[in-house]
Amino acid sequence: MFGKRSGEGFGKAPATGSAPAAAPARAPQPAATTELVRETQAAPQRAPEPARRRPRDDDYYGTKAQVFSALIDTIDLSQLSKLDGESAREEIRDIVNDIITIKNFAMSIAEQEELLDDICNDVLGYGPLEPLLARDDIADIMVNGAGQVFIEVGGKTLESEIRFRDNAQLLSICQRIVGQVGRRVDESAPICDARLPDGSRVNVIAPPLAIDGTALTIRKFKKDKLKLDQLVRFGAITPEGATLLQIIGRVRCNVLISGGTGSGKTTLLNCLTAFIDTHERIITCEDTAELQLQQPHVVRLETRPPNIEGEGEVTMRDLIKNCLRMRPERIIVGEVRGPEVFDLLQAMNTGHDGSMGTLHANTPREALGRIESMIAMGGYTLPAKTVREIIANSVDIIIQAQRLRDGSRRITQITEVTGMEGDVIITQDLMRYEIDGEDAGGRIIGRHVGTKIGRPAFWERARYFNEDKRLAVALDALSQD
Repeated sequence: MFGKRSGEGFGKAPATGSAPAAAPARAPQPAATTELVRETQAAPQRAPEPARRRPRDDDYYGTKAQVFSALIDTIDLSQLSKLDGESAREEIRDIVNDIITIKNFAMSIAEQEELLDDICNDVLGYGPLEPLLARDDIADIMVNGAGQVFIEVGGKTLESEIRFRDNAQLLSICQRIVGQVGRRVDESAPICDARLPDGSRVNVIAPPLAIDGTALTIRKFKKDKLKLDQLVRFGAITPEGATLLQIIGRVRCNVLISGGTGSGKTTLLNCLTAFIDTHERIITCEDTAELQLQQPHVVRLETRPPNIEGEGEVTMRDLIKNCLRMRPERIIVGEVRGPEVFDLLQAMNTGHDGSMGTLHANTPREALGRIESMIAMGGYTLPAKTVREIIANSVDIIIQAQRLRDGSRRITQITEVTGMEGDVIITQDLMRYEIDGEDAGGRIIGRHVGTKIGRPAFWERARYFNEDKRLAVALDALSQD
């Protein structure tokens, strides 16, 4: 139907050198159960448990290259793009079956189906990435050039058997991804942040900055966001600690969530926002939209990078300044990275109680030091004591999230900022995680303990919201030996 030439085109031999070498697979790889189509089509649902495939060898990739070359030489892609995903897949199926018959490839039905899946992914979706995107157990996909792909499963980083045909195919897929959100990646603009239609966060850095080929990093988007009770079941926090976090979210404490990369900061931020009253107006500011707030009155803002002429950039600081004019009751910042932290602290200090954000730091004390450093990055020449007073008067709670060496994630500290003594910001831990050792399987053994603080500094705030009794019970339970 969409052939550009007559049937003779199916038998046309591919150009010399059109079958690039591919690294042989070492382990079975999962089959894609669906395909992502062009940006004009809706993102499909993916199966949670795809089947496993046989290892691939050079013969398979050689055959695929010949079939793909004949398909591209035959089909009219402009017409194909007008079809929905399933219809386009059927068109490709018919033509690929004709190509296999004419070229007389010796393939079983199962092998033909696998080949068809791969070619559909190349034409309609994200090529070799599709099997990985189809798996819900993968948290991160890290592509280090065409020949090396790593994935994070269960907190552990493993090398995948997935390979790209060559660096050109990898860069083409990256361009398809970023093109969906109106951005570009090439030699003139080699760095780009984007997101997939399902919300997964994408970072691309291309040659000449990436020496060994385009580097692609995808932070997978979870369709079912974790809730606080699930974190309790996973051991990330105790039930009493979860109650304490509920109260902190409910009584409009200003909260910073601190942690390293992949420690679960955004997940924890999503959990805390679940306890915000439904009548409150919330404005979120993010570099890449990830937060999933369930309240009815939410305005989502996202930064914008400069265009190819270096114009049109909208920074996080611009967003925070603007949202102060939008009558927010709470401001939620996806991640604080620079001088915008000063504007967030000012907002916390001027009637926007209950604002929240995340930042990278290894401990709550280091988080306070990072805030000072980020304020200095903005060119402010305030005395150090003045800066610390602003921090102490703005931030109420710092929650520390950590990914332990066994891959598990824990909330390791809930720390309260109580004020100043001289030039020093005073903090006190309400709860901390103590490591006792590890079991025979290498899993960390530890426990969450309270610090026997009867009345935290936000006690009066809790009493104002009628949460003081529940807070007392939670703190007493945490302090039990």
